[in-house]
Amino acid sequence: LLRMKFLQLLPRKPDKLEILFPIPFCQKQFPYVCLATSTSLYSKKKKVNSYEHVDQEKYKNLVYSVTSYKTSTQTPETIFEEDNLFYGPPDKHRPRVKAETKTPKNWVPLINPSKRTPLLNNDSNLPMKIALQKTKMPSVTRVLQQTLSPQQAFYLERWKQKMVLELGKDGFAEYTKNLFLQGELFHEALESIFLSEEMATKEQREDVPISGYLSSVQHVLKDISEVKALESAVQHETLQYLGLVDCVAKYRGQLCVIDWKTSEKLKPSLKSTFDNPLQVAAYIGAINHDANYDFQVSCGLIVVAYKNGCPAHPHFMDPDLCSQYWNKWLLRLEEYTDRN
Repeated sequence: LLRMKFLQLLPRKPDKLEILFPIPFCQKQFPYVCLATSTSLYSKKKKVNSYEHVDQEKYKNLVYSVTSYKTSTQTPETIFEEDNLFYGPPDKHRPRVKAETKTPKNWVPLINPSKRTPLLNNDSNLPMKIALQKTKMPSVTRVLQQTLSPQQAFYLERWKQKMVLELGKDGFAEYTKNLFLQGELFHEALESIFLSEEMATKEQREDVPISGYLSSVQHVLKDISEVKALESAVQHETLQYLGLVDCVAKYRGQLCVIDWKTSEKLKPSLKSTFDNPLQVAAYIGAINHDANYDFQVSCGLIVVAYKNGCPAHPHFMDPDLCSQYWNKWLLRLEEYTDRN
């Protein structure tokens, strides 16, 4: 009701508003000032927008394409500058961080410092051939077989399963038997070559299964001289292990432990021969610490012969490389000892 009376009095008698809403004393003294201020606030003109008259429909697609497209103002140059600011210039030749290498607990040098080799050897033309005696000492082959890494064991088992699926159990047994037989015949033929060329030629003609292997190593045999041992047993008197060395001879003037291997697949690198370098290093250490041998060896040679007759791959191991594999062999030997 009060609101209705107010609306009725507003257009007719503005002086009677004071009865309903008394004005404070200070405002009675300056009525016009207050009225003028109030009027100026409500009479201010609205700003004119210059874009109101633009045909927005015409430029709608252009505005949308500009506002919706997102791109970076950075360039490759500014990114490199920013990286240099925060991280410094890139180091392109930064060496890789090598994994921590283990050291053998019971380290024995590869070369025997207490062994004295004679200056003259009258029996140097006769290769040594010591029979392998059965003892409680583990062989090099046994140690390596029982300390295979999980990865090596996995691949070996997978290869066996694949061959069994292809050949069957009996067929796989026959296959492995033939491999060992061919290896034995190949080593016997090589021994004959070093002892008597006439006998070697006869063996090569008769043994057709190994003729490819013998053809494969012909270019390597030309570089071998001064054979000192053939199929001879070696024993490390300090570390207590033994083995059977294929050959000790000079290869291109360097005295080496030579290990003959047969393969149906190419093995062009030393890495592809798996644990064979450890075997050679173990034989070198054994010879150097065996009183039966009056010489020492510091180099090794792995010759991989192929059944199809293609040229064999000779993998030469210099003294530094032999020392590296010697340390790895000592670790494997320690692992075997701890397990047994």
